[in-house]
Amino acid sequence: MRFRNDRTATSAIEFAILSPIFILILLGMVAYGIYFGASHSVQQIAADAARTALSGLDQSERQSLVTAFVQRNAAGYPFIDPGNLSVTAQDSAADADQFVVAVQYDARNLPIWNLLSGLPLPGTTIAKRSTIRIGGL
Repeated sequence: MRFRNDRTATSAIEFAILSPIFILILLGMVAYGIYFGASHSVQQIAADAARTALSGLDQSERQSLVTAFVQRNAAGYPFIDPGNLSVTAQDSAADADQFVVAVQYDARNLPIWNLLSGLPLPGTTIAKRSTIRIGGL
């Protein structure tokens, strides 16, 4: 009967019960934060590369401008390894006045895959596109 009324160490028991759940939620937030950061960086690379392509006179010059931009600047974006990027840049098949830059990033080297194996995580490839109008208004 004395054990039942004893309230010492109840907060330690509560912490032992709740801390695994709290740590799981915390690691999930960190994992998705890293993934969303990498996804945003890939989108930003596509948008910046498309803006760089505006100064090209034809498709081949725009493609070389995009390639040069990505090679020079991709390492400066958070969570991005330039070796895992693939970029395609070409005139739009649907509209000749548009130029499309598509960037794919192999995100398998991000540290989130090692946090928890049971955590539901997004796909390992991040694909983003940016379209820009060429030739004036």
